[in-house]
Amino acid sequence: MTTRAIPDRARILGAALALLTVTGLASACSSDDTKGSAASGAYTVWDPYPQFDGTAAWAKLIDKCGADAGVTIKRTAYDTTDLTNKALLAAQQGSAPDVLIVDNPVVSTLAEAGVLTTTEDTGTDVTQIVPNLLAAGQSGGRSFGIPIGANTLALYYNKEVLDAAGVDPASVKDWASLTAALQKVKAKGKKGITFSAIGTEEGSFQFLPWFWGGQGRLTQLDDANGVAALSLWEGWLKDGLAPKSVLSNTQTTSWQEFATGDYAFAENGTWQLENAKKAGFDYGIIPIPAKDGGLAPAPTGGEFVTVPVQKEAGRYTTSSKIVSCLTSGDNALTADTTLSYIAATTAIQDRQVQATPELKVWVEAVNAAKGRTSDDLGTKYPKISEQLWTAVQAALSGSAAPADALKTAQSSVK
Repeated sequence: MTTRAIPDRARILGAALALLTVTGLASACSSDDTKGSAASGAYTVWDPYPQFDGTAAWAKLIDKCGADAGVTIKRTAYDTTDLTNKALLAAQQGSAPDVLIVDNPVVSTLAEAGVLTTTEDTGTDVTQIVPNLLAAGQSGGRSFGIPIGANTLALYYNKEVLDAAGVDPASVKDWASLTAALQKVKAKGKKGITFSAIGTEEGSFQFLPWFWGGQGRLTQLDDANGVAALSLWEGWLKDGLAPKSVLSNTQTTSWQEFATGDYAFAENGTWQLENAKKAGFDYGIIPIPAKDGGLAPAPTGGEFVTVPVQKEAGRYTTSSKIVSCLTSGDNALTADTTLSYIAATTAIQDRQVQATPELKVWVEAVNAAKGRTSDDLGTKYPKISEQLWTAVQAALSGSAAPADALKTAQSSVK
């Protein structure tokens, strides 16, 4: 495997750390608790799932994959933002973990910084992975890992609220029919739609289905299509079809609004399925519609299983076995069930739908989804996203018209 010269790699790593810190995609941390690869015979795995302790199914799966590969595994779990920063620091120090599971938008940052091997380097098979999901971990036409699964966004709806307003959810097929449904709901004294437009990555994440669904381009934020998408959200707030609380809503607080039973729709993800079952009212789910009909491409969430660059290239064979173990067959189904993800292969997706038919709409949404760093945006994405959420905040707060807000955003990106 060919790597960049060390001085250049160190410079790029430092720049990546600075970028992540400035854009809020990584939090400050000390290098004191950054640990390198374990001694010979043991392999290290870092993941962003601190909610799972050693007794959880996820931790047991990692142990099993180590045993199947003939090694023991030392697993360390970090919060997502901490993990990215620690991975960059460890790479600077030459002590990266053998296997790193990281949020998909960060893969291209780590890849461009020279932290990750390619799947070609390690001989990892990616032929069964759904192409649009694999694309979220690609840079320069090369794949830098395997998605462990994916989640994305759709529209939850309250059946009771829609029935009272005379709205058939099947009639919601584009922006015009969705807005008409919201108007009928408001006329009956209920609330329309809630979502997250907070000034963070969550805000961009929730806006992207509408931006992409209107044919907006992240490389040209202020074209007419992008303005139309932002004008849609702005119009909902002006007309009282969405609450002003969306400006500060996280995806969690937005869900809490929907759970009151007063709202017709909520934009949210697969991770709310269990909460939906406990909400106390009948609900359903439909894909987010594109402007003129069809499914809007929602952004993919979820992590990639990657293999960082090691001083000893001989370790890659075993690392690749661990990656394949975590992302294949019954093990992939176990991991995706544990993490509330849709699988990254059609074979496992089919098994998920057979076991839980309500996942069908989520499989459709995931297969229409798009990676935030796709189109070879790579490390450009964090800055674009920051300007996008800033524009959304400006337009929805009334401090700038959608066209002006996006024009400022595009100028700032350039």
